[in-house]
Amino acid sequence: MEQMLSKEEQKVLLKLARDTIEMWVGERKRPPLPEAKGLFGEKCGAFVTIHRKGQLRGCIGNMVGHGPLVETIQEMAIASSTGDPRFRPVSEEELKEIDIEISVLSPMREIKDANEIEVGKHGILMSRGMYHGVLLPQVATEYKWNRTQFLEHTCVKAGLPEDAWKDPKTKIEIFSAQVFKE
Repeated sequence: MEQMLSKEEQKVLLKLARDTIEMWVGERKRPPLPEAKGLFGEKCGAFVTIHRKGQLRGCIGNMVGHGPLVETIQEMAIASSTGDPRFRPVSEEELKEIDIEISVLSPMREIKDANEIEVGKHGILMSRGMYHGVLLPQVATEYKWNRTQFLEHTCVKAGLPEDAWKDPKTKIEIFSAQVFKE
């Protein structure tokens, strides 16, 4: 996504994510989607992250868009609340305690020099063979990591040795994200 979402568009997407999670958890139904026009109709990757009392409670996303952004947000809201393998599904009792964050991604760009990574601006997708892992740009900032630590943690998330980013067989792609939350 080249253009940025306005504050009003961000509010609409956050409301869509919350309404979707609440309806899906409570009734296994989906609310109607906003019209897929303008940026809402763009095909771009997105993540929906759920926190409860400041702690990660679920985070699922697609690196690339397969349909309109509004559909991706709805799918990722359902997946992050019920399908993150690290957590049990969100319960109705938890709904009042969760906060939602959305990350809308730019297109991926492969890099050959790790010095191109700007901590706090770029996220990383690391892959080699069947192994791959991704960390969003805000993760490095939250943990106060430098570039090397960010690369090492992305390798570990991918199931690779922490220095795998130095191996030319390891593919490193970067992206930026527009991040907004409730």
